Amino acid sequence: MRTSRLRPVLPLLLAVGAVGAAGCSDLTVPDYNNASLEDLETRPTPTTVAQAATGMLIGARTQMGAQNGYVSLLGILGRESYNVDPADPRFITEMLIGPLDPGSPAFGGNLFALFYRDIRLGNTLLGALDRVAGMADADKEAVRGFVKTMQAHDFLMVINTRDDLGAPIDVGTDPTGPPAPIASTADVFAHIVQLLDEARTHLEAAGPQFPFALGPGFDGFDTPDTFLPFNRALKARVDVYMGNYAAALTSLGESFLDTDAPLTLGVYHVYSTASGDVQNDLYDPSGRAILAHPSIVTDAQHRADGSLDARVGRKVARLDAPHSVQGITTDVLFTVYGSNTAPIPIIRNEELILLRAEANIGLGDLPAAQTDINFIRVNSGGLPPITLTDADAALDELLYEKRYSLLFEGGHRWIDARRYGRLGTLPLAVSTHTVQSRFPFPEAECLARSPTPPEGC
Repeated sequence: MRTSRLRPVLPLLLAVGAVGAAGCSDLTVPDYNNASLEDLETRPTPTTVAQAATGMLIGARTQMGAQNGYVSLLGILGRESYNVDPADPRFITEMLIGPLDPGSPAFGGNLFALFYRDIRLGNTLLGALDRVAGMADADKEAVRGFVKTMQAHDFLMVINTRDDLGAPIDVGTDPTGPPAPIASTADVFAHIVQLLDEARTHLEAAGPQFPFALGPGFDGFDTPDTFLPFNRALKARVDVYMGNYAAALTSLGESFLDTDAPLTLGVYHVYSTASGDVQNDLYDPSGRAILAHPSIVTDAQHRADGSLDARVGRKVARLDAPHSVQGITTDVLFTVYGSNTAPIPIIRNEELILLRAEANIGLGDLPAAQTDINFIRVNSGGLPPITLTDADAALDELLYEKRYSLLFEGGHRWIDARRYGRLGTLPLAVSTHTVQSRFPFPEAECLARSPTPPEGC
């Protein structure tokens, strides 16, 4: 996104408050040259509504490209990556050995408050739509569809990290109000589905354009009509996570899945070096901090000519010499992100094809799953096609394809290993290492609740 689109909404984003449930901190930063949260709440205009909508895009990407953000930390837990930053040994002592510290907003208590900040901003924006003057009803419907889709994405990021602990749902707009109750994992997923389905209804009632710019990460998905397949793509991922495989196939049929389109087709978080914007800090060409797990190379299958899976060559490279620290050693460097402005996928065509294979495995349709798995094997991995003989072998192959196709894009390996009870199969470099199954609640969330939640604190 261009800086001119980012700067006016930052006060709105900061003003919403950091903690989703308890809202303990006041992060309001007055800026009398820009729109404020008060403007949005009390005297909304089409301009402040548009700025707040853009603010939700900023919020959604806030923790994705940081070296201690979503992709990086889930990559460590899923043994996709290491972070050997000499300035902070907690990337090893906490993330690999444990336990995760809920008092640290950089590690165990991370990946929570900022997503709820974005959700709260969305709630404020939805309330403003009922009072804004000078905006057509069709434009309001477009904003509602956008907001609820992005809130669903934020909730999904939260429950992906907290898993069986559940998470708050009924997040109000008063940061000084009582904390929202912690809902079960099933209820959180049901709420995500509800948001996505409500968003679909809004988008179908919208006009031909959004009343704000979505930026280059949504190229091809930047009108209500073309944004809807993105909404359905997210719904398909959630359907698969919930084991609702027939529903997943329906959602995939309404998404942008297309075997005739590039596998890279999709929606992305974007970055830039412009003043006021942020960069993709997963780009680490020297390997000072972020390195790839060596099993990415040793576990890779071979092509007919004996060379490794083509995805390995595209996504990692060898260092001149191994890097060793605290008992871990690797000589593999990520090349997934080729610059500090490289985009990070939210969801793309390659994942959708594999989700369809996963749904068909769940439904027992191995021939259909085999077709999609072989499509990815041949076209992304350069591997020969295979024959799936039974459900267990099909699932093994699916998880292999997802591991290499979605490598270091969003914690997919860790999430999938947990969903299928395979966390114990992830490699341990040192006997003292463990594989964490979820993040705890932040300490502030626990302190705000009486009684304290029995788990996660």
